[in-house]
Amino acid sequence: MKVVFASTPDQEEMIKELVNTFYQKVFPLYYSDKEIKKFEGLQVLHTSTRHFEYFGTLKEAYQVITSLQTLISILESHTLELKHKGIFQKNVGILKEYGLFFPFDFEQFIEAKQDKEKKMMFLVSIQRQPMSC
Repeated sequence: MKVVFASTPDQEEMIKELVNTFYQKVFPLYYSDKEIKKFEGLQVLHTSTRHFEYFGTLKEAYQVITSLQTLISILESHTLELKHKGIFQKNVGILKEYGLFFPFDFEQFIEAKQDKEKKMMFLVSIQRQPMSC
């Protein structure tokens, strides 16, 4: 006989909080509000009762929590380093294994960060230009 411990409501709440962290803190580092709204419509990292049934054991819930935390840690770092690509991909795979939709690859975040930095530099350069009369 094998004993399996079910996930707890606290774990489910932690997963929801981590998903909120993606939308409120991580995605804004890379994408515009308009793009983030599209992610919501596509149900990126969307969780439902079905998901919590799917990762219903303590071990499975901890795997999802750890994967989300790891991805947040990587993506919140100041510079994305290629040495983190393997860890990123492994954790995205775990999320997909448990039915969470995360359609990004590591390079997309690198490109998005570069694009956002270019836009910011452009805006700063415009603000520094003297106004002509």
